[in-house]
Amino acid sequence: MKLIVKAIHIFSTVAIVFTASAQSSSKVVVTGVRFSYPLVNAWIDAYKKANPSASIVIEPRTTTDPSQYDLLIEAYEPDSLIKETRDFIYIGRYALLPVANQQSAFAKEFGEKGLTRELIKQIYFQDAFADKKKERKITSTYTVYTRLQKAGAPITLAKYYGFEQTNIKGKAIAGADEHLIKAVLKDTTAVTYATLGLVYDIKSRNALTGLTILPVDLDDNGKVQSDEKIFSSLENVITKLESEQVKNVPVEYIHISIAKKKSNPEALKFLQWILNNGQDSLHAFGFLNPDEQRFKKERDKLLKQLSAN
Repeated sequence: MKLIVKAIHIFSTVAIVFTASAQSSSKVVVTGVRFSYPLVNAWIDAYKKANPSASIVIEPRTTTDPSQYDLLIEAYEPDSLIKETRDFIYIGRYALLPVANQQSAFAKEFGEKGLTRELIKQIYFQDAFADKKKERKITSTYTVYTRLQKAGAPITLAKYYGFEQTNIKGKAIAGADEHLIKAVLKDTTAVTYATLGLVYDIKSRNALTGLTILPVDLDDNGKVQSDEKIFSSLENVITKLESEQVKNVPVEYIHISIAKKKSNPEALKFLQWILNNGQDSLHAFGFLNPDEQRFKKERDKLLKQLSAN
């Protein structure tokens, strides 16, 4: 009898371990740039409708990435070392706009005048001009807020204007991009930059309450004309950026990647679904479509690689 009880105990233990292992391998962990999370959540919800048993979670990034994850979404170009171990696809694009606290004197002045390329450089970057005589006198008090950690948005902003992230001046805020917006809403002198999905209310498609989106010189002719003041609506901005080559709006790709070897089979299935269906949600969350030909080429290549695994 004792032998039977012992055997049952061993069998139960093995079954529990096996079940835990199976559950672990079927769970998909996604991490990466935080401003993509609303989009990723929409993907997860849509995928689960077709696959109710799927277990997919976002493990939020802190100062570092989680120790284990399956899919990584990032907003700046990966280095060559990472590319050796992961497969990448550039799934969409994000754009950056300058914003100010709506109550600030700065917003009242430049919300109407707008910002030229030279003004943007002067406002956001340290030592933008070797010749100080080129600097324009700005009478409105302002405080620039930027990211403390290495991140996609500040890298993209700096690169567009010929600088490094370390050249961005102002108060460096720890945390994610949304923390910049929270800081700006609390400080009536505040100015920052952020993605479309953070500076617009994605439901109303209007500027987020408390923010003034600062018009920029879209044709780079040194002045902001009335037909360039298209920033009252998110739809206007997306249409403009996707249909024309504009200036002074930094745009960069977001990419999603998965390990080349020993990748989670459930993560592979979810990634394949994203490649075939993910673009349907981009505009809803303030993202731009990728270049169609580039995306199709990369998608077909990656799907072929994934099917071979």
